[in-house]
Amino acid sequence: MRTPVSRVRFYILCTLMSPVILVGYLVWVGKLFAAGRSGVSATAQGPLSARFSEHNFGTRQDEAADRLMRALPGVPRLGLRLTTGPVLLAHRVTGYVPRAFRYPFEGDVAPQYEASARIGFFDAAVDRYLPDVAQFVILGAGFDTRAYRLPSDTRVRVFEVDSPQTQMVKRETLQKVGIDSSAVTFVAADFEQDDWLACLSAAGFAPDERTLFLWEGVTMYLNREAVEDSLRKIASTAQGSVVAFDYFTTEALESRALYWRYGRAATKSTGEKLKFGVDSTPPSRERLAELLRSCGLSLADQRTLGDDTPTRRAWGGFATATAEKSSADL
Repeated sequence: MRTPVSRVRFYILCTLMSPVILVGYLVWVGKLFAAGRSGVSATAQGPLSARFSEHNFGTRQDEAADRLMRALPGVPRLGLRLTTGPVLLAHRVTGYVPRAFRYPFEGDVAPQYEASARIGFFDAAVDRYLPDVAQFVILGAGFDTRAYRLPSDTRVRVFEVDSPQTQMVKRETLQKVGIDSSAVTFVAADFEQDDWLACLSAAGFAPDERTLFLWEGVTMYLNREAVEDSLRKIASTAQGSVVAFDYFTTEALESRALYWRYGRAATKSTGEKLKFGVDSTPPSRERLAELLRSCGLSLADQRTLGDDTPTRRAWGGFATATAEKSSADL
């Protein structure tokens, strides 16, 4: 129900309960910064939180995300209850679903909705490409739960690549909440320090078999060398392999707008500074295609986020790209 009346009622209830939500937010943020200092990716909670919210609003079922969110050591139980409880209560009373939690996301994507909007893009990429590949690799997997939503009879081999500390916490939490991860091969690697493809191959990955790589919420936190090196590694795999990824443009890294200044400061405070952006000179699609071509990939699909004009430049995007040559040709 999305009538004007239900919307007004929803936000009136949220306003009345805002002191409770604020306390929960402060509790959560304090724990989030502590998680960043522990070596566990604090920004990995963002995508999980979005999927958790959509699950509880009934717009996208993801039982694994719900169970993982409630048990992660970096998520304070009190903070979770105080921030989400009032909003879910307002939803149940009014039937209204806020725009941020609709699936798939509707309309233009403001920066604060990026984590929610990209869920549908990546889900669509998985649905489109997974039937035609032999392997599914989630790069910088964080607390992604797509591997645990696949049909039990899937024949695709699944790998998750992430930093050792974040991956250890995820595996322990999956075991704690009873989520079977036996079909997933976990590979610990740091994109800026390790040869993640070599680590992946040592764990049983076959570079000569078509693969879908999912790279969500990672590129903006890596230096340019690591991003380009990773793209070249993907291009070196089997012809027809696909990578689905998101990115920021240089607008997000350089803008003096209050939102982006706050965003850069917030991520830096958790130890995950924004580092990489695609040239935002319009049309940014051409800049992205040039980057991908230089790394041996061909741009297949793109959604630019924000206006892409000389006066108001795109701040990000979602994209898929394909490996045009086989590993033997590179």
